[in-house]
Amino acid sequence: MEFMKVVKERYSCRSYDGRKVELDALAEILEAGRLAPTAKNLQEQRIYVVESAEGLAKIDKLTRCRYNAGIVLIVAFDKNNVFTYPGGKRDSGIEDASIVTTHMMLAAKNVGVDSTWLNLIDPDEVKVAFNLPENEEVLCLLNLGYADENAEPSQNHSSRKAVAETVERI
Repeated sequence: MEFMKVVKERYSCRSYDGRKVELDALAEILEAGRLAPTAKNLQEQRIYVVESAEGLAKIDKLTRCRYNAGIVLIVAFDKNNVFTYPGGKRDSGIEDASIVTTHMMLAAKNVGVDSTWLNLIDPDEVKVAFNLPENEEVLCLLNLGYADENAEPSQNHSSRKAVAETVERI
């Protein structure tokens, strides 16, 4: 698919038909995340593929927003392997994991898989439920699957400010 078409057609799907994502498609999505840029190329992201009935049931207990997706990715990062920016006030963990997640969302659309970025979660509860290492911080969940026949973008999906409202040349 042409890149701008992918960007324009991707939306947060909130109604899935429950089918599992094919292994080839999942591999391409995960590869796009692996290739995403990270500060100093530290690649601190950790992606957990939740696809078992038991794992998805845990997700359902943690959020009402799985929407029957066939797979949920837990996107986390290793807090001990981040770049600390000059001034020491912030590090690269959240932004690097966000870039990885965005790459995976766009790759999903490119291979015909729908997605939703979920942050209506308590990251610490996700960490405990899935027994994730202490040094990791959960950024979000990423639903992956196929939209059911009634799925559609939210009402405000296409509402975008003009470039002139968000960009300034200086």
